Amino acid sequence: MSMSGDSQEPRKDQGQAPLIEHLIELRSRLMKAVVVILVVFLGLYAFANDIYSFVAEPLMALLPEGSQMIATEVASPFLAPFKLTLVVAVFIAIPFVLHQAWAFVAPGLYDNEKALAIPILVSSIALFYAGAAFAYYVVFPLLFEFFTQTGPENVAVMTDINQYLNFVLKLFFAFGVAFEIPIATFLLILSGATTVESLSKKRPYIILGCFVVGMLLTPPDIISQSLLAIPMYLLYEVGLLFGRLVRRKAKADDAEEQET
Repeated sequence: MSMSGDSQEPRKDQGQAPLIEHLIELRSRLMKAVVVILVVFLGLYAFANDIYSFVAEPLMALLPEGSQMIATEVASPFLAPFKLTLVVAVFIAIPFVLHQAWAFVAPGLYDNEKALAIPILVSSIALFYAGAAFAYYVVFPLLFEFFTQTGPENVAVMTDINQYLNFVLKLFFAFGVAFEIPIATFLLILSGATTVESLSKKRPYIILGCFVVGMLLTPPDIISQSLLAIPMYLLYEVGLLFGRLVRRKAKADDAEEQET
C-alpha cells in the first residue's frame, strides 16, 4: 500500500503544478495592471481639479455667467476629483490591462483564433473610447442644454459636484458599452449562435429593446433615451454588415477549397 501511495503522489503533484503556475502568472499580470493604473493615477493626480473642470465644461458652458457648482458634503471637493482621476487612470490603462489579459489567454488559443481575436480586441477598445467621446461631445451639450432651459425661470441651477460626477460616469459607461454592439453582433454571427437572416427579421424587437435599454441607462427624458437608442440601433446594423461580409468570405473560401 505504501508503494501505491508513493506512485500516486507524483501524479498528483504533476496535475497541480500547471494550475499553480497559471495562478502565479495570473497574479503577476494582475499586479502589473494594478501598478500601471496606480502610476497613471499618481501622474494625473496633480491635475485632478483640471480634469474635473474639463468633464464639467459641457454643463458649465450653459450656465449663466458667474454660476458655479456646489458641494453639499464636507469631503466632496476632495473626493469627487479624486474619484474621477482614478476612473480616468483606469480608462487610460485599459489597453495595457487588456494586453495583460490577452497575454495570459493567448497561449491556449489556435493560430486562427489569435488572428481573429487581436482585431476584435483592438476594435473593442476603440469603440469603447468612441462611445465615451460621443457622450461627451454630442450627448452632454444637447442633454444639458435641454435640462438648463426647461426649468422654471426663478430656479437657479446649482449642481452638486458629486451628483454631477455620478451622472456623467453613468453615461460614459452606458455609451461605451453601447458602442460594443457591433462586436457582440459580429461574434454571435461568427459563432453560429444566430444568423444574419434571423437578426434581420428581429429588427422591430431590436429597436424596441434599444429604447428600453436607453430608458434604463439614461435619465428619464426622451432626448437622452433617443441619443442612446438610435446609435445603438445603427451600430447593430453595422454588426450585421460585418456579419454578411464574413459569411460571404467564408462561402468564397469554401468554394475555393472545393475547386482545388
